[in-house]
Amino acid sequence: TPRGRSHLQDLEQKVVHPYSRKAAYLAREDIRLKRKERQKTDKAARLSNIGEKLLWFQGQLDPEKTTYTRKDACDIIERYLQRFDSELEQIELMNGIKGRQGRLHGAREAVIKQTIERERAQYEGIGFEIPDIINGKHLKTFREWTGDLKKLPNIKLRKVSNRGLDTKSEEKEETHEAEDKHEDDEDDLDEEELDDLLTD
Repeated sequence: TPRGRSHLQDLEQKVVHPYSRKAAYLAREDIRLKRKERQKTDKAARLSNIGEKLLWFQGQLDPEKTTYTRKDACDIIERYLQRFDSELEQIELMNGIKGRQGRLHGAREAVIKQTIERERAQYEGIGFEIPDIINGKHLKTFREWTGDLKKLPNIKLRKVSNRGLDTKSEEKEETHEAEDKHEDDEDDLDEEELDDLLTD
């Protein structure tokens, strides 16, 4: 806080013995303030990433559609997982030029591949988290979202997996209501996490 920083500056202005309690306090306080600043930066980055992801999904919505099935949601997730394809192709083309020494954009390529691998594993396992477009009420709220990060807790999220997607559609649709109830419980946890992110 500004007061904490001011107090720290006051102490620093005086001559402090390196082994005194005051010196130890100054060191601890400096570490605490740096950690707090780093946490704030990390929170802002995570919020920004969530916002970008949700805006991407919002951009994929069909204005004519009022409801989405699980299969529809999976189709959109598949497109999301392919969002880096053109960038990876460009990197591959640049590195395919004859006579080039070493790989260009190697770090970026590694990050992209790790991200896709992690997201694909979630999608094929416990489920990949997306805005809940399967529930009509939640879809309406999501459509109306303007991109304001402070309003993120209003957006319900749900995990969608492609497991069992090829089974009988009747069985799949029948389980939606039970899934919705379960997902609502999970949404509460998501809201708490978002509230934590939005709180300094």
